[in-house]
Amino acid sequence: MLQARMTDRQLAESCGVDIKTVGRWITETGRVPRARHRWAVCEALGEDESVLWPVAAKKAIKVGPDREVVSVYPYRSGCPASVWRSLITKAQRELTFAGYTNYFLWLEQARFGTALKRKAAQGCRVRFLLGAPDSDLTRAREQDEDVALTLSTRIRVTLAELEKIKEQPGIDARFSDGHAYLSVFRFDDDMIVTPLLTHSVGHDAPTLHLRRHQNDGMFDRFASHVDELWNRGTPVWEGNGRG
Repeated sequence: MLQARMTDRQLAESCGVDIKTVGRWITETGRVPRARHRWAVCEALGEDESVLWPVAAKKAIKVGPDREVVSVYPYRSGCPASVWRSLITKAQRELTFAGYTNYFLWLEQARFGTALKRKAAQGCRVRFLLGAPDSDLTRAREQDEDVALTLSTRIRVTLAELEKIKEQPGIDARFSDGHAYLSVFRFDDDMIVTPLLTHSVGHDAPTLHLRRHQNDGMFDRFASHVDELWNRGTPVWEGNGRG
């Protein structure tokens, strides 16, 4: 709550409970709120349930190949902005944004460019994989989407924002068309994956939140896919030899 700068009363109002209830959550050892209240608290604080209430999370722990699936959202827009913010903030080694435009990040994350520069200065590798704004594939997808704010426009907005921070060592960007229908966003050992459906835009895509728990699992397979596209990609900035 201190990290989120949220008081007892603010959290109570956010979760729809009495302030005394929040007090009991904090002071009574072993007390576990109802599931809907736990989820509301996690969303309000941008924190995982396994951190706040490990006992409850342990009861629901998975042991099969789906144990890397943290959450599922029918739409990317249904994944709270606080989850994205928390994942970006916690990442220390790698931030990879392999969305075809990545446009929504600049809209939904306050001072996003500043946060990226700070992360890169701290030694975190920051990569952007974008679609080429003038490619045949981009034009074909624009016809498929048929929306006023075209793909090429959204890509150019991202390019303009990246131009402002490109001199910061550790930030790099490349063009690729191999992720036109599958966006992958990596935050160290967490990942958000959105497969694009026909005639839909990114915020309508079904979304998975993954966390790495095994070798050659779902997380590793998506990570290898992005790394391969990155290695084949074309640098956005001329003379950019950074990896």
